[in-house]
Amino acid sequence: MAGSLFSRLILAAANQPAVAATATASPITRGLVRRFVAGEALDEALAVAQSLGDGGFTVAMAYLGENTASAAEADAATDEALRVLDAISSRGLDPYISVKPTQLGLDVGRHVAVSNAVRLLEHARALRAFVRLDMESSSYTSAIIEVFSELRPRFDNVGIVLQASLYRTRADLEAITRLGGQVRLCKGAYSEPPHIAYRRKRDTDRNFVRLMEYLLRQDAQPAIATHDPAIIDHARDFARVHGIGVDRFEFQMLYGVRRDLQEQLARAGYRVRIYLPYGAQWYPYLTRRLAERPANLWFLVGNLIRERRPPS
Repeated sequence: MAGSLFSRLILAAANQPAVAATATASPITRGLVRRFVAGEALDEALAVAQSLGDGGFTVAMAYLGENTASAAEADAATDEALRVLDAISSRGLDPYISVKPTQLGLDVGRHVAVSNAVRLLEHARALRAFVRLDMESSSYTSAIIEVFSELRPRFDNVGIVLQASLYRTRADLEAITRLGGQVRLCKGAYSEPPHIAYRRKRDTDRNFVRLMEYLLRQDAQPAIATHDPAIIDHARDFARVHGIGVDRFEFQMLYGVRRDLQEQLARAGYRVRIYLPYGAQWYPYLTRRLAERPANLWFLVGNLIRERRPPS
């Protein structure tokens, strides 16, 4: 409970303009960003993706950004996603990207997001590429599922993300699997009110395991997105006991988080895909990573204090 409260406090503080301004201007913060973000430019991210590919991993490239405020901004974000697809495909890497629906214009209008998603998916289909619609905060959950449900009958190269922290996710999961949708299951990195989401880690973990077992039984090619060793061990044991081959699911992990565990799973023959974000709009992404792992915050705060302390 204390950890969940602390994470909520981090997210609340990080959203204060003064905190955001200090953090984004600090070279110390930018040093921490390099741990989680593969650069601000596409060429930087592609170099990291190539290195991960050489190490036996696949990647989910993600151009950072969310909540575009105009159709022009949404079109520009979609153009960048198209550029990413072309770039990774031309390098012989597994062409797979993740995009946020608000990046595609969901705040501007559902028709804008759908239109941009169609443009993206048609191009991806020509490249034999896959597009994952990221999940956002609970205020968008229904709208994102509606967008996915509209796209899925037309495209078999689109997937979605669901969050185990939300009470509604089991029902959403069943509806999406009936559509033949591929799901990335994660715990959820947003601060949500208690009437719609679990607040204790153990309750979220328990729900994650239930949902994960359901997906594995459905043979729905799930992406199990967690860094929790106990849950990963449970997934491996469950798959072995039920005769589920390693080709029927994959683990997905964040760039810069538990690299030791990523390498261990890859050596054991499991498919491991690294979520690889890049771009200048890294601040919202970084704050969610800090909330997930408060030790990262203490590292950042300590360095900021030292940076601001006058020389003796």
